[in-house]
Amino acid sequence: MITQPLDIPIEHLLRELTPQVLGAVVRRFHDFASAEDAVQEALLAAAIQWPQEGIPDNPRGWLIQVAARRMMDYLRSEEARRRREKLAATEAVQLAPSVDVEPEADPDDPLTLFFMCCHPSLTPSSAIALTLRAVGGLTTAEIAAAFLVPEATMAQRISRAKARIKASGVPFQLPTSQEQAQRLRAVLHVLYLIFNEGYTSSAGPHLQRLELSREAIRLTRSVHALLPDDGEVAGLLALMLLTDARRLARTDPDGELIQLTKQDRTLWDQVEISEGIALLTATLSKGSIGAYQLQAAIAAVHDGAARAEDTDWPQILALYELLKRMSDNPMVMLNHAIAAAMVHGPSKGLELLRALDSDARVAGHHRLDAVRAHLLEMAGDHQAAVTHYRIAASRTTSIPERNYLIRQAARLSESTVSPDRGTSRPKAENPTMSD
Repeated sequence: MITQPLDIPIEHLLRELTPQVLGAVVRRFHDFASAEDAVQEALLAAAIQWPQEGIPDNPRGWLIQVAARRMMDYLRSEEARRRREKLAATEAVQLAPSVDVEPEADPDDPLTLFFMCCHPSLTPSSAIALTLRAVGGLTTAEIAAAFLVPEATMAQRISRAKARIKASGVPFQLPTSQEQAQRLRAVLHVLYLIFNEGYTSSAGPHLQRLELSREAIRLTRSVHALLPDDGEVAGLLALMLLTDARRLARTDPDGELIQLTKQDRTLWDQVEISEGIALLTATLSKGSIGAYQLQAAIAAVHDGAARAEDTDWPQILALYELLKRMSDNPMVMLNHAIAAAMVHGPSKGLELLRALDSDARVAGHHRLDAVRAHLLEMAGDHQAAVTHYRIAASRTTSIPERNYLIRQAARLSESTVSPDRGTSRPKAENPTMSD
């Protein structure tokens, strides 16, 4: 029965339900590629029918039912084809569940699917990419941006991942406890990337995609409930909370980006900050420290500063030094250069940036130019800073970030005409990283 009014955008509801529906269908039929196709058909049917007929009382169940029928049609078609080829085909149909049974609600289907997508036949990078596409709801372009590779490369990687799963013959089924432990690192990285895309969208008119960041936090809470003694799980949850705490202060009423130094810190969510610090404090006392815990510690230092000028940059620099030893991620090195500039001056930061110019992963990325522009501004070279702000603006696909960078270039262009403005003082953080 369809009675629900259209009081929320259907596209938002479908995005939220997609990983839950896909998780349920994959768990029943153990065929990822076919299940994904069936779910896409169900979503298309919903997008056509729901605006005219209304949203079903149980939209999740409706989508699962439609997708399951598509799967049954596919299995019957495969059975007929195999019979024509004189091959046995009854087993798959016999194993298929009845589509007339109302699916049992399981709010953690996406979490289960996360572990399933980290398939033993896949490399970690392929597993992460596949999970971001199937469960996280990110587009291929967004995933490519997160991995710092061309979109076409990422599309091929995802395609090969699906083909490899099918060719492996390893069932696409719920992993055992041991398998979950082996796949945990990949799952955490997926959650981290989904949160990042939600917190600072890589493209489009909005700086943030709350549905992604909130879902990442919810699922990370679920992982933490399953593994309360795992330091990196707690560290990731702390990082998300300490970062998300600044969300309300990051944009003005028009959705334009506000850099950290100009944010109204009274808008920061103290409940999230307190929870994040409590998680971090508990996990740091347990021994070994991981990358997520270090990033959470950096976020905690920022959150602990009542004013931008109170930020303990030497402590942040020390934490980035430790983080660099654990990861060769160019974004870590980019942020390390910013911290070094805040402690030792802009020339030191610019020196560190030169090492990234030959790194193919980041050499053409807008953030490298944005950071260089910021450090050049700190050094008083406004003309060069304007050039790099404009280059960064031309390279980003995020409209709020582009608008911000254009404004910075315009501001400095004006200052070159008014020498009495002098050299700008160092800011508390990279302006392209609004917090």
